[in-house]
Amino acid sequence: MLATCMTDCFTPRRKWRQAYHFSSSQPISSTKKIQSPLRLPSMLANKDPLFLTGVTLPSEYPDSQHLLVKLTVYDAKHKSQESSSFLGSATFSIGDLLRAKDGRLTLSLRSSDGVCTAGTVAVSHLKMGEMEEADHIATDTSSQKSPLVCEPADQSYIDREDYALTGPVFRNPICKVYRFQTADSKWMLVREQMEECTLSFTIPRQLLSLYIQEDKSRLQDLEDLGELSPHWDNLRKEVVTRYRGIISSYQDTLAEVQKITGSFKPSCCKAQKSLEFIPINLHTQRMRVTCPRKTDALYDIITVGAPAAHFHGFKCGGLQRLLSRYEGEKKSFSTAYQCIYYSPQHTAKAQEVLSTVSLLQPLITSLADQLLQAALEHSSHGLKDALKSLSDKTEQFVHTLKDELVKSALLALHAARPGYVSKSQKQTPVLCHQQGQGGDQNHSPVQGLPGHSPTTPVPESPVVCNNVKGGDSGSLKHQDSIPHHKEYDEEEWDRVWANVAKCLNCVIAKVDKLLEGDNSKQEPAPEQRLADVTTSHNPGDWREQLSPLVSRLKECVLEVVEKAKRAMTFVLLQEAACSIPQGFHLQQRRDVVFSQALAALACGFVMRLYAGLQDKDFLRQLHLVGLVAQFESLLSTYSEEIGMLEDMEVGISDLQKVVFKITEAKTDDLSELQPSVCGRRDHFTVEVPLPQVIFQTLPEEIKEGKPLRVFPVLFNVGINEQQTIAERFGDISLQERINQKNFEILEAYYKTLREKVPLECLPCFQTQADIKELLETLGQNVVTKKRKNVEILWIAGTICRRLNGIRFTSCKSAKDRTSMSVTLEQCALLRDEHQLSKDFFVRALDCMRSRLSQGDIGHWEDPEAGAVTENKPASRHFYPIALLLVSSHLLVVWLILSLVFLLAKYQ
Repeated sequence: MLATCMTDCFTPRRKWRQAYHFSSSQPISSTKKIQSPLRLPSMLANKDPLFLTGVTLPSEYPDSQHLLVKLTVYDAKHKSQESSSFLGSATFSIGDLLRAKDGRLTLSLRSSDGVCTAGTVAVSHLKMGEMEEADHIATDTSSQKSPLVCEPADQSYIDREDYALTGPVFRNPICKVYRFQTADSKWMLVREQMEECTLSFTIPRQLLSLYIQEDKSRLQDLEDLGELSPHWDNLRKEVVTRYRGIISSYQDTLAEVQKITGSFKPSCCKAQKSLEFIPINLHTQRMRVTCPRKTDALYDIITVGAPAAHFHGFKCGGLQRLLSRYEGEKKSFSTAYQCIYYSPQHTAKAQEVLSTVSLLQPLITSLADQLLQAALEHSSHGLKDALKSLSDKTEQFVHTLKDELVKSALLALHAARPGYVSKSQKQTPVLCHQQGQGGDQNHSPVQGLPGHSPTTPVPESPVVCNNVKGGDSGSLKHQDSIPHHKEYDEEEWDRVWANVAKCLNCVIAKVDKLLEGDNSKQEPAPEQRLADVTTSHNPGDWREQLSPLVSRLKECVLEVVEKAKRAMTFVLLQEAACSIPQGFHLQQRRDVVFSQALAALACGFVMRLYAGLQDKDFLRQLHLVGLVAQFESLLSTYSEEIGMLEDMEVGISDLQKVVFKITEAKTDDLSELQPSVCGRRDHFTVEVPLPQVIFQTLPEEIKEGKPLRVFPVLFNVGINEQQTIAERFGDISLQERINQKNFEILEAYYKTLREKVPLECLPCFQTQADIKELLETLGQNVVTKKRKNVEILWIAGTICRRLNGIRFTSCKSAKDRTSMSVTLEQCALLRDEHQLSKDFFVRALDCMRSRLSQGDIGHWEDPEAGAVTENKPASRHFYPIALLLVSSHLLVVWLILSLVFLLAKYQ
């Protein structure tokens, strides 16, 4: 079947804007007629132009030499007008083209009546990947004749193998093929493919379900706290009401998202509440380059709108600013609500304990059952393996709970029970003063709580009786609200979790004894053989001897889990009570931003994984160190985009709590290859299933389910007119801080990579700049005070590609600024890595940036809105500043006019 069709149209000596209309059909004798138009973009040339335009027939077209192709040529004088002039048409068959000499067929364009000749068209065929020398086309770079790039129709060429492999994840490919001249007069073939990603909706759906499940579990944990004093019970009721509101809101959002069948969210819907969890304009950009005497090269970029909570707005800033302000005000909230203030570190520790305990407790139970099963089967090898796994997980369990926060939280929970009376109520001030003079007895248990130093004495707290409501108990100090209670045994918790370790030691000792006895029976002494015959051992004895010890271990683990869950839930209750309602609003905003960021990251990881399945060095780096994910942001530090950048900073940082796992798909059905998400807010795991045949080729560490880490970094450089205002009259410290912070993360990742993976395993490029030198240059640019220093983005992108990383490019909506950045980067790669001719650079850049639609001639298509609009230049109200510097009065007038235009635009 025809792979590529090159058409050369020579026209009279004036400026022509021509468009080609292809349609194909079977001969009349065929039983089924196929007629499908393939419209190609128009191209503007000089006085004596040479048009080079290509088309690939889709796979659904029959592979027949009798297939007829009709070429219709129009004169589109103005792109913004609907009118166009018919020049002529020509018809040929695939067989005629294949039999033509040198694969080139010259046709005459006939007018509508079929009599007059309007010119000639030369049609040739080119096999995909076939490199042709430049001398078969008359090329004179110094003359007016200018061979333009080859640009076939959208959806013209699809790599069927790649599409079959990534079908459930990527869809609706739009492909363009170009042919550029290299510096040595050769020709390179460039295929640019853009696809939508189904993860734009599947990942947020799964996250919403996990959020709802986690919040429902939190509600159950709050109920399991049992009876509390009136003050704490009122706080619990208020927190429960807030959680139920969030659950109801998320359920409504999930119901709306499940109704949508699309693949991406256009920017016109960015402030729509029902779509707030969906990333904006998430697309993949893949450029494949085929050059003479060189292997094909792939360059992937994921484009997405900046993860931000557009529905919530940016009047008060973004997440970074709101969280900083919230942490500063939370202490005063804790005083007002009579709660204990817990720092963010202690709150995160409480969530970590809950998450770890929830994961380890069922795992320990399962391993204990495996141990009993191995004992029943009298399998020494199985017994050893099960015991080793059980010991490792139980030790991890004990280590997690051996924390002072759990102990102090249990004491605080005990003090919150009804009928509790503080120690100061039972002692006279004289006695308290005498105890304060003592040795170790002057340390209240509150000193182990957050906000207290172990060596700082605690002042006496007022009398608190939990029989009355909190409002009647007098004013409480937020850090001193947990008094002594002599009836509470402070060592009880130490004994409880220590019992787990003791039970495990008993199990280990019993297993060792059984194995030792089994080994001695395999080689009995002569005098013992007669006794062994008379006292043969029953295989079931192993299970009978281990069962009581294992049951006791399970009981101790369950007891510890119940106490630890109640203690950590009480910590989170106080944190939630102190943050009403601002904390819940911030949590919702953070959920929204994280959902958008995770969908983009999952898309990039899947794309990078599929591209590197045959690269052993890449797979080795993947499981030994992990991948770097570099987010390139083009947001300005002005107006509402400051809030977007603050949201994006927190969302990208939260991706550090995400790991990936590669799993084996149950079947080879493409529907089984959809990634899935599990976990809770403090830790998520994305499982990526692969077909069975491919999964078996992976390294053993990956097949065993080793978590694969991703190191997200964010670099931002504003490039638009608003950034000019910010740099002259505003503040860009946010951008400087983000770049400096993430440079340190990138530098630390490289040091780790260099220690574990030989640098020879990294990909090679024509620009053989050392990564260490690139990092030094990047560090210098980060601290340099330079306006719109795009070198930061260029160098960071180069380092990411050298490190096998994942590239992301973002702006407000992933349209104008993003497309300009991506196309410029692609052309720069062709120039630096594939010797693109300097004369072709600008023309290649213009061709990649062309946006002529496949619809009616003279129209332009907005690819995200799905509507046809006129190609009008964007309105510009920021006039050249150089002219305004003549007078300070003009500068003031310019600022006022610009502000008026901006307000009118956003209103």
